Amino acid sequence: MTAIAEPVPKRTRVPLPAKLRAPGWYRAALFDVIGFAFGFALTCVIRIAMRQHPVVDPHAITIVCLITVPIFFLIGIGTCDYWFYWMFGGPTRPENHDQHGAHNWRDYFKVNTDHKVIGIQYVVTSFFFLLVGGMLAMLIRAQLAKPGMNFVTPEEYNGLFSVHATILIFLFVIPVFAGMANFVLPLMIGAPDMAFPRLNALSYWMLPAGGIMLLMSFLAPGGSFASGWTAYAPLSTTMPIGQLFFTLGIQFAGFSSIATALNFLVTIITMRAPGMSFFRLPLLVWANFSTSLLVVIATPFIAASQFMVLLDVALHFNFFNAFVGSHNNGNVLLYQNVFWFYSHPAVYIMILPGFGIISEVIAVKSRKPIFGYRMMAFSLLAIVVLGFTVWAHHMFVSGMPAWIRVPMMVTTCIIALPTGIKVFSWLATLWRGVIHLDTSMLFALGFLTTFSLGGISGIMLAMIPFDIHVSQTYFIVAHIHYVLYGGSLFTIFAGVYYWFPKMTGRMYDDRLGKLHFWSTFIFFNLTFGPMHIIGIEGMPRRVADYAQKFADWNLFISIMSWGLGLSTLFFIYNIISSWRGGPRAAANPWRGLTLEWQVSSPPPIFNFDTLPTVVGGPYEYGVPGAVHGIFKSPAEAKPAGTIATSPTPE
Repeated sequence: MTAIAEPVPKRTRVPLPAKLRAPGWYRAALFDVIGFAFGFALTCVIRIAMRQHPVVDPHAITIVCLITVPIFFLIGIGTCDYWFYWMFGGPTRPENHDQHGAHNWRDYFKVNTDHKVIGIQYVVTSFFFLLVGGMLAMLIRAQLAKPGMNFVTPEEYNGLFSVHATILIFLFVIPVFAGMANFVLPLMIGAPDMAFPRLNALSYWMLPAGGIMLLMSFLAPGGSFASGWTAYAPLSTTMPIGQLFFTLGIQFAGFSSIATALNFLVTIITMRAPGMSFFRLPLLVWANFSTSLLVVIATPFIAASQFMVLLDVALHFNFFNAFVGSHNNGNVLLYQNVFWFYSHPAVYIMILPGFGIISEVIAVKSRKPIFGYRMMAFSLLAIVVLGFTVWAHHMFVSGMPAWIRVPMMVTTCIIALPTGIKVFSWLATLWRGVIHLDTSMLFALGFLTTFSLGGISGIMLAMIPFDIHVSQTYFIVAHIHYVLYGGSLFTIFAGVYYWFPKMTGRMYDDRLGKLHFWSTFIFFNLTFGPMHIIGIEGMPRRVADYAQKFADWNLFISIMSWGLGLSTLFFIYNIISSWRGGPRAAANPWRGLTLEWQVSSPPPIFNFDTLPTVVGGPYEYGVPGAVHGIFKSPAEAKPAGTIATSPTPE
């Protein structure tokens, strides 16, 4: 009698839990672990293949994992699902828009393809980094309140001001402008969304990945990166491993900027509403068009500079080591030339969108057409061209050949002309206007004051003898803060207050807004104004200790800076409380003509039920019967007669 063999049960496959299979934070956490394991294994395999010892090298593993972990995070959070599905031959599936639009607050913490959601994600994330950078500034001023090493070491102080500047430049000023434009720009040109919604989502999520990397440098052995936001070589190639967090974090922030800029360019060029010629574009659109050109052309240069630093550190390429080999073939000035070829245009990347915001606010709040509209648009393009001709004025004391200094001085003076055109156009727009002095207008006027002062000191710094005298002093600190804080941040506040009703559907408390403006304006000037004085007297910047003769001024500056920091609390409280329970906003509370004010507040998920047709200029305030856009087809819009032929604003 033969035994009957029992069938062997099939091994069942245990599926992953739904939370780990679906895109989101759970899967992102899992993919972070996978990314670290992949980077660890890849490093060890390469070192074995190259016969490097020891095989497990913490320095090499850190470099590779700083690349792999953020990439795996981006995959895990869900930025690449659709692309991977297509690349691996998945069948075509209809788009159900399940990742488009915000239906509750949780949707703002997920990957979303709606440009309005992405815009708010950008703005809120950027303001988080503003608070972080501001708190670092408070620590800097606490150390400088009196001479001597009070509570940080010189190395820790170097880390504080390095991370402070880097965070505020690359993770606040540049991306917050991108966020505001993300929300407003498609609405302004009559588009239903950005040209590449999924690329738009990916570009946002690269920002917190890079920002977290920069902040994590404080946890690295040897401390955070401490070579300043410029990261000059060979200092940056010889620093502890914390410097690599800067080198790679900036790459993610840079790729985010490039992707966003490409998206803006394609959207502006190809998705304008019928009838919207380039000379019917609002100036905010012109400003972001110009900025995007700068970003696409210039940002690859800072990426190149940091790749060269990475190759110097990781693979000993010696781009910048002047003391390697028999012929000393490294060149430390190469880094400065490559870096400033990006970073001077970056100054305009950080201010041109603000110019557009100020143009919108001033036109609406003074009820007048923008004076010299076409010249304002052409001056933006002139800044794009001239911005690449002045980089070496940052290197007057670097040992550069003397003959190149004078041409750079001349071009630095010339580039002030397009900016001057704008200032005089804004003043002419204000002249005899019906001015409404609410919070956004106050910040616009504050910008005109502080940015003009910063521009005057900029002309002073263009002069070679004066630049050499005050180089590496607090005069430079004062100038850059008047340009970026008094310039960029004042325009950012003006824009947030101006479009807050459109973004949230709520009105803010104007009394708190005015209190925020006056406290910011007064404490700002009392903080950075005296820095001009101690700078001319010779107080060096980027030092944790200083001579006793500067003690009184530094104590005064520190006290005023803490007042400036506290003034931001008025803004935070006003925005949060108004967003939660402020009065409902009308569709067009400011009576603006541009298209974003012609839809509900907040706008519909796909912006327009009927695509508009543009029949006039965007700033024809005071022109009887003037209309910028109507919700009719181009064929229906033709009989509009005088409205359709209303003159383009000059």
